[in-house]
This record gives sequence, C-alpha cells and structure tokens, in this order.
Amino acid sequence: MKFGIIRERKNPPDRRVVLTPEACTQIVAKFKDAKIIVEPSPIRVFTDKEYESKGFQVASEMENCDVLIGVKEVPIDQLIPNKQYFFFSHTIKKQPYNRNLLKAVLDRNIELYDHEVITNSSRQRLVAFGRYAGIVGAYNGFRAYGLKFGLYQLPKAETLVDQQALISELRKLILPNIKILLTGRGRVGNGAKEMLDAMGIKKVKVSDYLTEIFQEPVYCQIDASEYNRRKDGVRGNKADFFAHPGDYKSNFFRFAEVTDFYIAGHFYGDGAPYLFTREDTKHPNFGIKVVADVSCDINGPVATTLRASTIAEPIYGYDPITESEIDYKDPKAIAVMAVDNLPCELPRDASLGFGDAFVKNVIPAFFNGDKDGVLERARMTKNGKLTKRYAYLQDYVDGKV
Repeated sequence: MKFGIIRERKNPPDRRVVLTPEACTQIVAKFKDAKIIVEPSPIRVFTDKEYESKGFQVASEMENCDVLIGVKEVPIDQLIPNKQYFFFSHTIKKQPYNRNLLKAVLDRNIELYDHEVITNSSRQRLVAFGRYAGIVGAYNGFRAYGLKFGLYQLPKAETLVDQQALISELRKLILPNIKILLTGRGRVGNGAKEMLDAMGIKKVKVSDYLTEIFQEPVYCQIDASEYNRRKDGVRGNKADFFAHPGDYKSNFFRFAEVTDFYIAGHFYGDGAPYLFTREDTKHPNFGIKVVADVSCDINGPVATTLRASTIAEPIYGYDPITESEIDYKDPKAIAVMAVDNLPCELPRDASLGFGDAFVKNVIPAFFNGDKDGVLERARMTKNGKLTKRYAYLQDYVDGKV
C-alpha cells in the first residue's frame, strides 16, 4: 500500500499536514507493506528536508500512489482519477461552493474519505483539529479584548512557534476583573479551557458566576444543558437536548447579563435554539463586549457573527442597533473574532496532534481489513457513485438544492 502526502494548493495557503515525518516513521515501522511518498511543498510547516532526513522519498509522483492524503479541498484540476483521497471536502452539509468538487470526484471515479466523518461505531469523531481551534481561538479572543479596550497588545498567534509560546504571552497579561464565559466541553471547548487554566484564571461554578462579584478575572465553562431549558418546564439534560432540540429554548441571556468576554466553543446542531439573538444584543442588560466565536456559524446561534473573519484581519465590530458591521473599537461595538481556520495559525502543533490520531485510528484499517468499519463509515464515494450513507447528497450533486 503506497500513501502519498499531497501538497496543499488551496488559497489562502494552509501549512498543516496530516502525516508529519515522525508519523510517517511510525507507519512504516509498524506496517511493513506501507510505503510513503511526499509531494514537494514550499509552504508545508514540515519541510521537504525533514521528510528526507527520515528516509522518505520527496517526489512529484502522486500518480504512483494508491491513497492520497491532504488537509484542505483539492483543486478540481489537480484531482487524479481512480485514486483514494482523504481531505476535508466541505460537502457533507451541501455547501454550495463545493458542489462541483464532489461532482468531479464522482466523474473521475475517486473514492473520497472526508476527515470530518471518520468516526467510531458510536459516531464519535476520531481525527480532528478542534482542540487547536480552541487553543488559538482563546488566545485570539484575549488579543481582541486587549485591542478593543486599548489595554495591551499581543502578537498574532501565527507569529508564535507553538502552544507554549502562546501561553507565555498570555501569562504576561494583567487583566481587569472580568467574567469570561466558555460554552462547550468537547475538543474545541476543552482546548480553550487549557489556555484559561494555563493562565491561572479561576474557574467558578454557574451559581457563583451568575450572582457573585469577584476581585479577579474568573471563567465559567457551561454546556447545552446549562444554557437551554425545556419549553414545558420539565427538567431536561444534555442527552435529551441533543435528541429533541426542538423541545428547548435558550436560557443563555442570564449569562449574557454578567459576561464581559465570551468564547463560543460549542457544537451547534440543526433545530437547536440560538444562544442569543440580534434582539437580545439590543437589550440594555446585554453585557458581552467581546466574542471569540470559535465555532463560527454564520448568522447562526451567536448572533454577532455576521461573517467569518480572516487570519490577516481577525476582528470586526458588530453594532447591535443597526445589526451591521462597524469598527470594533467603536464604543457601541461588540468586538467579534470569528476566524474559521484557526488551527492554521498553529500548524506544527496541530499537525502533530492530528497525525497521531490518524496513525492510531485510520492507518491500521488499511491493513486489518477495516475490521472496525472506520473506512466504510468515512467512504463517501465509490465506483463513481455516492455510497449508501451519503446518498442524501444526490440532489446536491444534481444541482437540485
């Protein structure tokens, strides 16, 4: 089995890679039939020389490989027919901008495996960059807070080498006695929590967060069961919420009244209530002044997120009155950091973590007959057709939606 590590060609450039030189070394040591070729890249965070130093061939010979592995979408004109590909296709939600990509995959008889749907039998994701989105998102949120109020200036995350460098910068800060709210307890939320804890910010329970005044900055981490409640008044729980989101309404405003800085690291599912609406932001008691929307659902559950921002220009302002974008330093603006490709700012750390998970959970499936069904669940296309699990995308491919 010959694996090819393809060069990332999407713009803006992405320096991450699925398999680092160390990950490649682990693969060939464990699986004697595995061979790896690395396509040359001038932007990859791990250089061609780093792969060559580990004994791997760096060559433009992807057509000689069986399985081609990348991070972002492959440009249509670069797709090689009759190959197996791994990358984030951004098609599973019928994203309009990638319909032609999925159509080209089918036309060229490519077997597509989307990283986003590599799961175990319980539908839990096995490989993801979410932790690093949370890490960088929290850092960027503190950077936005300092810039919004002229308190301090942090360097951009992309200029720092790794997570420890980010933490070192954050530890230098002298923060006012603000309340910081974090939603989500998954990879993203817990990645952000790592940063808050590393800064030594005190974590408080919900009841104290809502009622107490503190003489130091504090944070509170909550999940769906704490910012939603059943419409019928019956006590709910997180499992019931995810099973029946339409039975719930938001109970978030009580947090918005006492929060200064909000980090959105939750998962938002179809049919769930918005955390806060544009009408909520108009209320005189709405207290949030800075939002780090790591989840970045446009015009969605975090109403201040009008658009995704960029690594180059990560912050914009939201005017609650006009519901439009303004300068984030304007006194009436809520500052919004909504970069949608945050792990790109920490490419080395993100690649290391993702590669470890890929080696552990995906690579063995090629050599054990896919005994756990990992490849079967993630295979979107085969023999020029959508697989049964992804047949719901047919009307999307046909241009009917």
